[in-house]
Amino acid sequence: MTLLTHVHDGFHLELFTFICYRDQQRMRERRVDLGIWDKLTKALVCLVILAAMVAVAVWYLPLIKQNERMRQEILRLEGEITREEKLARRNKASIEALRNDPNTVERFAREKLGLAKSDETVFRFEEPDFEGQ
Repeated sequence: MTLLTHVHDGFHLELFTFICYRDQQRMRERRVDLGIWDKLTKALVCLVILAAMVAVAVWYLPLIKQNERMRQEILRLEGEITREEKLARRNKASIEALRNDPNTVERFAREKLGLAKSDETVFRFEEPDFEGQ
């Protein structure tokens, strides 16, 4: 059994703190001035980190551009969906009016099919053909 196993927990913390502090002091005393090599090592580490960041950016750039194109395509398709839904509602309203409203059916027959009641006279005005002259 070690001495530390028989000691109270509060003392363990104090002893550990003392040992760590003492080791830090020893490390400071042992530091040797490496001169230019220490600075070159730090510069190399910074350059490696910078190169890694640039590599990640270059790697993700095509994905970012593709994401932007897809977002624009989504916006375009959502606009097209909105227009088509509006057209579908309009067509549905027209169909319902033709099914249920006799006045709508009569107007449609007159305008689109050129029909008239038996006691009516229909006058048709056609555009003159200027190309043949």
